[in-house]
This record gives sequence, C-alpha cells and structure tokens, in this order.
Amino acid sequence: MRELTAEQIRASFVNASNAEIERMTLPGLHETVWSDREFLGWRDPAGSARGYIVHWVDDRPVGIMVRAASSPLRPGIGAMCSLCHTPQPSTQVVMFSAPRGGEAGRDGNSIGTYICTDLACSIMIRILPATSELNLHRDELIARRAAGLQQRVTAFTANILKTA
Repeated sequence: MRELTAEQIRASFVNASNAEIERMTLPGLHETVWSDREFLGWRDPAGSARGYIVHWVDDRPVGIMVRAASSPLRPGIGAMCSLCHTPQPSTQVVMFSAPRGGEAGRDGNSIGTYICTDLACSIMIRILPATSELNLHRDELIARRAAGLQQRVTAFTANILKTA
C-alpha cells in the first residue's frame, strides 16, 4: 500500500459526515509499515463501535466508516473474516455495517459483513500455518492472500458506493 497523509485520509471518506470525520482519531501513521498493508484499518481508540478502512482505488484513497454490531457472535464457535478469509474464534470476528455513500446512506441504507474485530486483516494474512496445503513458498502464498484481500476490500467499497 502507498503511504497516506492525515489530510488524504480525512478527505477520502465517502460515507461519513464532516462532524464524524472531525471527531475521528487517526492511528499512528509514523508507526505504520505501509509495505505490509493492503489497507489501513483501525478502530476508534475511545472504545466506540466505530472503525475505519482506507485503501487506494486507482490513484485515489477511498475511506469508509464502519460500525461494529453491539452483539457479538456466540462464543465457542468458529468464524471467518469476509475480507482476509482467516478462520478464527468467534470472539475475533464481528459484524460491521457501513452506511452507503451519498443520499442512500443518508436515507439509512447500509451494507454489513463479518470482519476481523481489530480490522488487522493485513497482519492476519501474513500469519501462515506451519505447512501450506498449496506447497507454495511463503512469499508467494502471502502475495496470493494479499491479492485476494485487496480484491475483497475493493468489492466491499464498491458495494458501499453503489447508488441502486
């Protein structure tokens, strides 16, 4: 992922009001290893249900605000993030909803999907099992997982931006 500035991040959001963007606390950008990210994802450090995802679409950053569901999945079952496709305990995956962009979002229309609770999918795809079913080199396997993650994040964002 290409590096982003605070100004680029704040200007990128397609489904948040100006007031929500002003209240948004940004992550430590100087600590971000951009080359190990397919998107920048973080939760509101104030403990609210808000989360944020920013990624590049062509030559512009696109940001979406998401909100975690108040009721978690049942403990003790398995779950899978729809973005990174990593199977995890249910306590580490949550339903996030995102208002659609534009008038549809202002009318209350939203999209929901299960995502890693901490929005750290870029880290999750780099944690590999001891042996790979595909018998691929580590770098090739991570590259495949990264490509899939980028494709699914782009599709999720495109779905939020749909007007019909």
